[in-house]
Parts: sequence; C-alpha cells; structure tokens
Amino acid sequence: MRAPRPLRRAAALLAALTLPLATLTGLATTAHAAEPALERVTGFGSNPGALTMYRHLPDDLPTGAPVVLVLHGCGQSAAEYAGASGWLRDAGTSGFALVAAQQETGNNASRCFNWFEPGDTSRGRGEALSLRQMVAHTVAAADADPDRVFVAGFSGGGAMASSVLAAYPDVFAGGAVLAGVPHGCATNMIGAFGCMNPGVTKSPERWGDLVRAENPGYDGPWPSVAVWHGSADGTVRPANATESVKQWTDVHGTDATPDGSTTLPGNVTRTTYDGPAGVAVRHYTASGMGHAVPVRPGEGCGTSGTYFADVLCSTSTITADWGVGDGPSDPGDPGDPGDPGTPACVTASNYAHVTAGRATVRYGHAYAVGSGDALGLWNIYTLTSLTETRPGWYARTAGC
Repeated sequence: MRAPRPLRRAAALLAALTLPLATLTGLATTAHAAEPALERVTGFGSNPGALTMYRHLPDDLPTGAPVVLVLHGCGQSAAEYAGASGWLRDAGTSGFALVAAQQETGNNASRCFNWFEPGDTSRGRGEALSLRQMVAHTVAAADADPDRVFVAGFSGGGAMASSVLAAYPDVFAGGAVLAGVPHGCATNMIGAFGCMNPGVTKSPERWGDLVRAENPGYDGPWPSVAVWHGSADGTVRPANATESVKQWTDVHGTDATPDGSTTLPGNVTRTTYDGPAGVAVRHYTASGMGHAVPVRPGEGCGTSGTYFADVLCSTSTITADWGVGDGPSDPGDPGDPGDPGTPACVTASNYAHVTAGRATVRYGHAYAVGSGDALGLWNIYTLTSLTETRPGWYARTAGC
C-alpha cells in the first residue's frame, strides 16, 4: 500500500466538510440482504492505487456481456453504493458484469477517491490504472465484450469517473457522472474546494484540452457521457454540470447548443447534444433535488435515504442510454446510427397508448413506457406518436 502523503491526509478534511460521515447513517446497509452479494477479487493487477475490487457476475451471464464499473461517493463503501443505487439489482436484470471499486482509508481517511490528484487521475498511474486493471481482469474472467465497458460514479466517484473516461477513452464506451465535476478541475485539495462550490468556469476548448492532454494524438472514438445533477445541490454546485457538458461536447467536436430536450418523470429534464456518431452528451437535471443519486424504490430501483433521492431510476436510464441489456443501440434516441431495423411507430390517443401498454399514467398525465417521455394529459383527445425502439421500450416522436 502506498505511503500516505500530506495531501492524502488533508483529503480527510475535504470529505468531512462535504459529505459528513455522521449523515451516512441514513444509508440502509442491510436493506439489500435479498440481493446477490459482491465478491472480493484480489490479484487483478499491480494495483498502484491500492484500491479494493468487488465484483458480481450474474448467473448465466452470456459470453460477450457488457461490463460496468461503479464508483462510490465519499464515506461510502462499494457495497452500499452498488446496492442503494440499484446497480447490483440491475446487473442481473440487464445482464452485465458489475465491478464495484472501493477506496480505503489508507489512501484517503474518509474514503474519497482522489479525483484532485494528477497522480491518481492520469493514464497509467495510481487509482486510474487500478480501475482500468479491474475492468480488464473482469473482461478476461467473464469473457465479456471489451467494446462495451462503462463507468458510473457519484460525487467524488463521479469526478473520478470523468477522469477515468479522460484517461482511458479507448477502454470505456460511455460513462455517467452523477453530482461530479469536470476532469482536471482541481490539482490539489485547495482547488477542489473551489471546484465543488462555487465551481470553476472555463471555455469549452480549455476544458476539452484537459481531456485531450491525457492522450496526446488520440484520434479514436470518445466515450459518450451522461451528466446528472440536482438543481438544489449545495455540496457540488450545479454549475459543475454545465462545465462538464462544455468539456465533453468540445471533446466530441460539437458545440454546447442542445439538439433535443425531454421531460421525464420526477421533474427530471434530459437535454441531448449530438456528435458525429449520434448522441454524444446527455445532461439530466433533477429539479429540486440536492446532492443525491436519483432512485425509484417503488419500481424496485435502489433504496431512498441519505444521498439517494426517490425521484427517478437513474440506473436503468443510464443503462438504456448505453444500450446495455439489448445490444449496442440507444433506445432513448431512436435516430442514432446503428439502431437495428425500422422501429414500429404508432399514433394514437394517450388513453389508447395506456390501454395497449405503451404508456403509463401518473396524476392524470401519460408517460411512455421505457423512455418515460411525457405525453400530456391522459384522455382520448390528446394524440401522440410513439416509436418502439426495442421490445417494450417506447419513445415519443414527432409523427409516424
């Protein structure tokens, strides 16, 4: 294990001021007893970041399955985050290998991933390399698909997810940054405070350069990125989401002007930004939500509690964006290149859509099954068009 550096010891103060450990008692650590357990994996590589690896391989996982790496927030454990966020359950229902990395107090007294240390966020170094080794080991062990490896993280784990995407764009096909910050925002603890609150503003090009600097000369495809943030987040300010969108749209060679917007259940808005090969960046804003992961316990998605808000199932939304569970297509955006076949489109009243199982009703309004797109009032007069982009998944379209 690495000898502790002064910066690592100081990181405890950073975590203590942002995610107090006392508040984490709201996490239901025993609420997931019915779920499969994570197994600890050792010997997965040189592990220069001294991280701990946990994994879940669902029964009957097929050859060529995707791999998802998840990164917890400060003070949390791999098991707490994987269970309460819904990732552990979704691994079985969607059919992917789950890797849950865990920070240790020997690296950071409050178990924050060291997202503000260049020695831990750069390619071939520290924690970033340990995380890359974890997924490489799992791809080999599960005979998984090396072209469908993804990462998602919350808070400090979200910041680290952004850096992992920057360090290894050739490894990760996509990622989700929940309540995180842009890659390269800080290079020390003092800078980290400013990144989180009030946030740091840069031009899209300067943000993009921080990503490109990790792999000079790289000309391969860049991972798609979903940025999630609560509009009332007082710990990691929502301005960070705006800056992350600027960073990743620039990396993809597009501008930060939205190409589409959809209202989802739970007062969540999804804004999309198209790149050369389809949707490159998605920005999810949960209106009124604080520093939390959106979950939906009533639908079997996660557990509400401290840092887990009963809003929307972010986990299944993220996997749908990645096309995990039903091949490489993106069911939320039927126009993306690579979607197989010609999707079936139906124009009917919202009442008929609900009756046929293409939509559901909440408080007198209809929402498309799968995408959650808002359709308007549930009655026989409001006509909408729905496209079935995969079995049981419907998205609102302009017309058939």
